[in-house]
Amino acid sequence: MQTLIQLSICLIGGLLMSRAAKKLNLPAVTAYLVAGLLLGPYCVGALHIEGLGFGSAEQVAALDIISQSALGFIAFTIGNEFRLDQLKHMGKQAITVGIFQAVATTALVDIALIALHFINPELISVSSAITLGAIASATAPAATLMVVRQYKADGPLTKLLLLVVAIDDAVGLVLFSASFGVAMALESGKISLTTVLAEPVIEIVLSLGLGAFIGWLLYRAEKYFYSRSKRLSISLGFVILTVGVSMLEFEVAGVHVGFSLLLVCMMTGTIFCNICDFSEELMDRVDGWTAPLFVLFFVLSGAELNLKVLSNPLVLLIGLVYIVFRSLGKYSGAFGSCSLTGCSEKITKYLGITLLPQAGVALGMALTAQRLSEGEVVRNVVLFSVLVYELVGPALTKRALIAAGEIKVEGKTNARRKNTPKPPVHLG
Repeated sequence: MQTLIQLSICLIGGLLMSRAAKKLNLPAVTAYLVAGLLLGPYCVGALHIEGLGFGSAEQVAALDIISQSALGFIAFTIGNEFRLDQLKHMGKQAITVGIFQAVATTALVDIALIALHFINPELISVSSAITLGAIASATAPAATLMVVRQYKADGPLTKLLLLVVAIDDAVGLVLFSASFGVAMALESGKISLTTVLAEPVIEIVLSLGLGAFIGWLLYRAEKYFYSRSKRLSISLGFVILTVGVSMLEFEVAGVHVGFSLLLVCMMTGTIFCNICDFSEELMDRVDGWTAPLFVLFFVLSGAELNLKVLSNPLVLLIGLVYIVFRSLGKYSGAFGSCSLTGCSEKITKYLGITLLPQAGVALGMALTAQRLSEGEVVRNVVLFSVLVYELVGPALTKRALIAAGEIKVEGKTNARRKNTPKPPVHLG
């Protein structure tokens, strides 16, 4: 009973908050996050009224299956952007920008935090600095996709953005695995090539392979059904299956083997959309079904944000350096790589701004980083940055897409059609 009441309040509260956000011209995703903060352990949840809000972080974590499922559908949707005709047109640009901006961000944050270490070694260790540098490369696909969907954004910038966000996950995984391996070596005095090189490559290859196989299975299964409702149901079943299977972890000959949920689900969506001739129609129906799930995902994400980190001056100092140089890295990396690959002026100018949101992937990396001696500091810095980026990032993404002319703000959004401007009114 308590769980059902909590979920209903999350859904209703998030939607009501989005109406207030609309008056302030803020994206709905920001409203959902604020609703989560209010329902979390540091606001309404602190009253400990049964069913009303979340009294502890453990209560939020107990609903993690909803967040994981939502991430799976988000990744599946983004995977559908990797259509062959689109990849032929901007595939090289997306790969170049995706790699370059991630590496540039990691390098800049590394330099800034290592410099902070040399200024005052007690502030942060070198191992924590290079780990945070790798975490900085991660971009949140969920917030980006929600802004794009809410405002029916469309155009070259939007298309490239969704491709780059998807590629960013794979690049970030490699950068984090390598950096974290080096960080552990610095603390233990010995380096493991298995941890630094083998495990991230194995994870990416296996994730892509598993996703491709499930995407093909989904296509074969869809051919047995003809009604729209049954095809929708089998699609939902396969995506949930993919989320579950991607959580498997095991060891083979001393090598840790796991899967990236985002990569597996993205690859499933990519294969499915390229071999299934009715995938676009089916995706429209999936999008309609998943809308409430995404609202719950962001409200729960807001409830997870830890406001206690704001009371620690050390975390605030390191966090501000992290945020400033991560933002600089994302923007300059995207700007430079877009210029090199011949992107239009609008894409070159605004893409970096749309890559600022950061959430789930970074928090997952921070959880792994707790094995470091200063793991708690790393986690709290990431929590602080996520708090800032999740509340500010979606609004900046919206503004960048408006400035690029890919959101028609003077129109009315409608769930059944693209956002179009009002026709001019002629008097007389």
